[in-house]
Amino acid sequence: MEHTYQYAWIIPFLPLPVTMSIAFGLLLIPTATKNIRRMWAFPSFLLLSIAMVFSANLSIQQINGSFIYQYLWSWTINNDFSLDFGYLIDALTSIMSILITTVGIMVLIYSDKYMYHDQRYLRFFAYMSFFNTSMLGLVTSSNLYQIDIFWELVGMCSYLLIGFWFTRPIAASACQKAFVTNRVGDFGLLLGILGFYWITGSLEFRDLLDYYMMIS
Repeated sequence: MEHTYQYAWIIPFLPLPVTMSIAFGLLLIPTATKNIRRMWAFPSFLLLSIAMVFSANLSIQQINGSFIYQYLWSWTINNDFSLDFGYLIDALTSIMSILITTVGIMVLIYSDKYMYHDQRYLRFFAYMSFFNTSMLGLVTSSNLYQIDIFWELVGMCSYLLIGFWFTRPIAASACQKAFVTNRVGDFGLLLGILGFYWITGSLEFRDLLDYYMMIS
């Protein structure tokens, strides 16, 4: 079981190759990439489906064992301070991963037909794949500064998707409102993260849980 959890870090990054491939394709060989644009839908579905199956497998293991797994990579800046990056898998994480991947697959299936004649078809699929990566990274984060990083990426993707048809005045206005609203919320999130660090001296979820258990 632990062997499966060791590879759970791959879940957020599964949709990312689609975004990178489309970006490089449009940059280096735009004509050829646009000519086979419908073919980009299949790897989008496939990679997100793999992430969904992987998430479902982890969820089943959570139901059977309620096992919490955390893995960290430490980046030491000096003797007194280091940054830890990693992922944490528990029941809530696995359920949210299933929800994100399932809804993402349905959106991609619908968008393949709906966006078929749109000239920015490829760009939309690139945005959606990066949005799914950001959301999966958000729910699998093991600490609050990773939450903040992925939340900013989610906000950026939301801005791009809401304003996708930016030539329409209503879409341009909506994405500007979303940008302002997200920035206000981001400031509140940052204050909350700083408050947790000031009180507990840590941003790791397990340390925050231990502190909560201690004071309760």
